Amino acid sequence: MGFLARFFGVITSPRDTFAAVVAHPKWLGMMITTTLIIALFTALPMTTEAGKQATIDQQVKSMKSMGFDVNDQVYDRMEQGASRLPYTTAISVIIISPIFALIVAGIMFAVFNAGLGGEASFKQVFAMLAHAGVISALSAVFSGAINYFRAGVTSATNLGALLPMLPEQSFIGNLVGAIDIFLIWYVVVLAIGLAVLYRRRTQPIAISLLGVYAVIALIIAVVKSRMGGA
Repeated sequence: MGFLARFFGVITSPRDTFAAVVAHPKWLGMMITTTLIIALFTALPMTTEAGKQATIDQQVKSMKSMGFDVNDQVYDRMEQGASRLPYTTAISVIIISPIFALIVAGIMFAVFNAGLGGEASFKQVFAMLAHAGVISALSAVFSGAINYFRAGVTSATNLGALLPMLPEQSFIGNLVGAIDIFLIWYVVVLAIGLAVLYRRRTQPIAISLLGVYAVIALIIAVVKSRMGGA
């Protein structure tokens, strides 16, 4: 399968696409493309003055929730650095995304190869993970475009955005805010990729991954509730 066929195949026909990826585990082009898309649309809202201010306000809120004193000098330095936010954000994404992918691929490789007796190569696991990143890229495009026009920096794809009537700092508000529609889609696609790669049923893998996600969401909700929602 060519590059474009694999890119759109992850969306329209993930099982057939991952079968092709497993047979020919190419990952570099897809990793570069998805990383650049995510970096571009994550930084996009910060190219506007309103987006920069929203980013600063979010940073101040987070710092105060962790007990830091945000005085006038600190705030002035944050405002002075606002012009660099689109660039520093994009560069951070470009650096962190491949590292995060390597860590996740390493965990998957260890669990399925060492723990469950699988025989896939690390290159196959990493290629599969790189292609699943197409869903993350779509999420970045969707959220980035919406945040650009609404001058925000918060996620536009979690359930909290769809249920704004819930108290933002409550446990239930933080819980639904930790449940992201695109992330659920990503987990399901990842489960399909792992099932194809290790010749296992998709459902048990998907249930296990979604269970881990649910635990993480609960932990995030508890921590954010105690920190005032930041």
